[in-house]
Parts: sequence; structure tokens; C-alpha cells
Amino acid sequence: MDDDASIHDWQHVHNLIIPGDVLSLDDVRARTGRNRMEVAHLGDVLIGCTTVRPPTEDNGATATVIARVLPEHRRRGLGTRLYERALGQARALDAQVIETVVLASNQDGLRFAGRHGFVELERYLLRDGDTVPWIDLRLA
Repeated sequence: MDDDASIHDWQHVHNLIIPGDVLSLDDVRARTGRNRMEVAHLGDVLIGCTTVRPPTEDNGATATVIARVLPEHRRRGLGTRLYERALGQARALDAQVIETVVLASNQDGLRFAGRHGFVELERYLLRDGDTVPWIDLRLA
């Protein structure tokens, strides 16, 4: 993802679904240097985005896979397609462990993760003053 339109689209999806962790365009650009990030369209309509945080020396063989679908496009199998594509990218990077992270207020995301075999590892607040925890989950 290296064009401004894709970066803007990814930012839009992220900020809509994760309003407590709003990212600037510069934040998103910085993430493209270390993660695999894609946007998804159905025809000309933006439907979601994915992020694959690859395994590093610090995290061993663990990759984080995140699929986000805009609310109006959920429950049509699109999230599964995005997740499977991102999972394939993580596996191609030799990930042995797959994790994801979901904001606790995102009940659709938590149900999706559970249906795809993820189990909760931990809950935490990202910053002082936050009230909604993040949930790390691992593929069982």
C-alpha cells in the first residue's frame, strides 16, 4: 500500500472502527513501513482493510492479523475473505503463531474472532485514561 488514496482509505476504516485510537495520515504511512496493509473494495465501494504485523526477532514467530469491515458491509462473508487473505500473508511470512487484537467495545469483531478460532489472551488499556480495553487473542 503505497499510494495516497489507499492510505487514506485504510485510515478511514481504522478511525471509524477504532475511534479511541485515531491515526493521522502520517501515522498510517509509518505503519506501512513495518506492516502489510491493504484496503478492500467491492466494485468502487470501500468495504474494509487488513493489517498483518509480521513476525520479528522480538515476537518470535508470531504474526498479528487484523481484518476490519465497515459495519454496513458485515455479515456477508467479506470479513472471512479478508481474514483468510491476511492469514495467508502471515503464513507466507513463516508465522507459527497467529494473534489478533480487538477493542472490547467491538462486539462484532469479538464474535468474528471467536468464530474463527481465536481465544482471549489478555485485556489491557493502551493509555492512561482509556476506559475501553484492548483484547489480545490467539488462534487456538
